[in-house]
Amino acid sequence: MKVPFLDLALHHEPLLPEIRRAFDEVIASNAFAGGRFVDQFDREFAEFSGARHSLGVGNGTDALWAALLAVGVKPGDEVITVSTTFMATVEAITHCGARPVFVDVDERTYTMDPTLVEAAVTDKTRAIVPVHLFGQPADMDPILAIAKKHGLAVVEDACQAHGARYKDRPVGTLGDAGCFSFYPGKNLGAFGEAGGVITNRDDVADFVRLFRDHGQRKKYDHVLDGWNARMDGLQAVVLSIKLKHLARSNELRRQHAATYDELLRELPVIRPVVADYALPVFHIYAIRVDHRDAVLAAMGEAGVACGIHYPVPVHRMKAYEHLNVPAGSLPVAEKCADGFLSLPMFPELTEPQLRRVATVLAEVLAAQPAPARPAQV
Repeated sequence: MKVPFLDLALHHEPLLPEIRRAFDEVIASNAFAGGRFVDQFDREFAEFSGARHSLGVGNGTDALWAALLAVGVKPGDEVITVSTTFMATVEAITHCGARPVFVDVDERTYTMDPTLVEAAVTDKTRAIVPVHLFGQPADMDPILAIAKKHGLAVVEDACQAHGARYKDRPVGTLGDAGCFSFYPGKNLGAFGEAGGVITNRDDVADFVRLFRDHGQRKKYDHVLDGWNARMDGLQAVVLSIKLKHLARSNELRRQHAATYDELLRELPVIRPVVADYALPVFHIYAIRVDHRDAVLAAMGEAGVACGIHYPVPVHRMKAYEHLNVPAGSLPVAEKCADGFLSLPMFPELTEPQLRRVATVLAEVLAAQPAPARPAQV
């Protein structure tokens, strides 16, 4: 039995008749860039997220960039974030002209270690960007307390955490803004590029609303230096349709994660830890293993497709070597990057497929040289 890492065709198949009808409606109305279908999704996603405002944009990177600009990040500022993330988190900071300042992650949750944040604050710090990595919320309360103490904005990178909750509060609503990617492979994915910003701040919403449309309040009335970051109508109707199924899909992911936890319990791997404050959504189910690259190759040869998120911490990438972050200064991030292995995770996985993944993993690990990692941290 072969097991794919992700099966979007299976995910989309039952929705295609409704999506095709919605596409016909968009085409008939010529509402391709922004417009009423984007407005409708914005209302629906705001309600789903428990936010006052939702603003669809072109992609998750646009969302992060616009949100940071909206809270006042400017050239010369510093923004505290993590290196265990996708490149876009840091790109958004540098495209504001600001300098990213990295703190390490907690080894159990892989999210920002709150105990390290305050020491990174300087008189240049403008904002903090915690990342809800793999769909697990960062520990927000201590981060928010530090931000309040020092007068800093908090922009949540929730690009992998659609529907996740922190102490029963929706992620993205805890700070000044929350940013989402609707890339096709996300828990809530479009048929192309799309993203969104949610916020309870009227001023942040007003800025993003203008910024995404070239800074114009009405046609040819450009009141700020904006960008073309509009969501298109075709993506909006796909997202509206798929949003109706998101809660159920997230619950299936949690069930699959629980099954993996049980099946992998005796294997020499480090399984994901769910923090006691979190209701995660398992965009990624990442374990940590020794000899990761060999295990990845062997799993693929046996017909089980796996992935790596992320093999190189952002501070070690060539694009950011000018920041001069010394090797070893973020030891948890670097250690995790060497060991992360993402197992197949999507709502439509079956129990036989999950068992096949576990069986193959056990066989592959048994063939690897010692020593093995401890079972758990």
